[in-house]
Amino acid sequence: MSKMVTTAQGEAGAIGPGRLVLVVGPSGAGKDTLLRLAQAACIDDPEIVFPRRIVTRASSSDEDNIAVSQDEFRRAREQGDFAVHWEAHGHAYALPLEINDDIRAGRAVVVNVSRTVIAALREAYANVVVVAITAPPDVLAQRLAARARQSDGDIAERLSRVDGSSAQADVTILNAGSADYHGRQLVRVIRNEGWQD
Repeated sequence: MSKMVTTAQGEAGAIGPGRLVLVVGPSGAGKDTLLRLAQAACIDDPEIVFPRRIVTRASSSDEDNIAVSQDEFRRAREQGDFAVHWEAHGHAYALPLEINDDIRAGRAVVVNVSRTVIAALREAYANVVVVAITAPPDVLAQRLAARARQSDGDIAERLSRVDGSSAQADVTILNAGSADYHGRQLVRVIRNEGWQD
């Protein structure tokens, strides 16, 4: 179960003109892999920003987050340091408040979020694009088992919740083939180009 709070709503309405690219999808879909490939492809473009999430979980090779304790997270939330924050799978997540400055400056901000925040972020930001990254259930199960991250919880239980992301998406990438190919698809979406080869 997730709960979310957004603090992003601007005084004069939705924040823009930049694009907020929301990457969503089930655990094991390969979101972080495709995001790393896209970030590497966009490294020389100052108009595209990949902020690190703040998470109450240690960073790993699978996820390059800013790790904080529950107390540090609570203090930062109370000080208004987050553009949005939510809870999922026993952890707290947030995006830094600085993304609002990037979006106001016309940049594209690319973030991995829970699908539970999509509706609120569509209201808070003027130009939102939702990219669902998914994979067949057997592929998801293999990837989750290989990751062996205890904080992921029960794999079968997580796989039973795989639904809903694609229904809210503007673009869906079925990440079952070449990561490089699907990474290029994601880059095209981020750059607002045609996304298929």
